Amino acid sequence: MNELTFDDLRAVNVARCEDVFHPINEWSPTDWACAMAGECGEACNEIKKLRRLDGADSDFDTIERRAELRLQIGKELADIVIYADLLAKRLDIDLGRCVVEKFNEVSDRRGSTIKL
Repeated sequence: MNELTFDDLRAVNVARCEDVFHPINEWSPTDWACAMAGECGEACNEIKKLRRLDGADSDFDTIERRAELRLQIGKELADIVIYADLLAKRLDIDLGRCVVEKFNEVSDRRGSTIKL
């Protein structure tokens, strides 16, 4: 898959959740939000590790280590998006529409002509 839409994500995300985990409504919005926040914390921890390499003079600071950390950060960011989509589903929110509206709102507020 080269391109992913919010609709594509929603379809497979909900199907997988209900297939191998549990029904969407079995978790409260708070449960979904806390899961998403946990993944954000994990991403922040990996980012902290990457930041620690800046200015470090050690054997741990290698191109491979930085690439490994970026890969892990990407995985954690993906987890955040996946949980955000499931939370949006639980609350009957069209996440794609909300992202477009919010992006354009900030563009307007900042005087940018760049919009979705």
